[in-house]
Amino acid sequence: MINGDAAKTLSINDLRQQSDIVQTVFDPYQGREVEMRGLEFRRFLIDQFGDIPPALRFIAWDDYEVTLGGWHDPNWLLVTEEDGKPLSLRSRGPLRLVEQAYDDQRDVEKLREFNDWIWMIRSIEAKW
Repeated sequence: MINGDAAKTLSINDLRQQSDIVQTVFDPYQGREVEMRGLEFRRFLIDQFGDIPPALRFIAWDDYEVTLGGWHDPNWLLVTEEDGKPLSLRSRGPLRLVEQAYDDQRDVEKLREFNDWIWMIRSIEAKW
């Protein structure tokens, strides 16, 4: 977690222990329902930064990088486990950011409509 000049390392095990939401979500990439366990991302941001930053910069373990805003929506889940197993790099972990529910405009047969999901999260930086 990066907030200006301050950086804090969070243990994946600690995040798994804090994961208090279990939600069955259709994973279009696997083509099936998956039980995901994680934390409400909006609440996680408030706990880490004291507020919800206007934008966040994500860096993944494969060096993918993106900056996105609009994190006030409680629909986002920071996933730590899938089907009762901790996420690994092989399973697009150790952290993944997904939507818990889809609006009526999403077609689960069209993967491009799920391109906001962020996999293999290594760091999250607040952009004020």
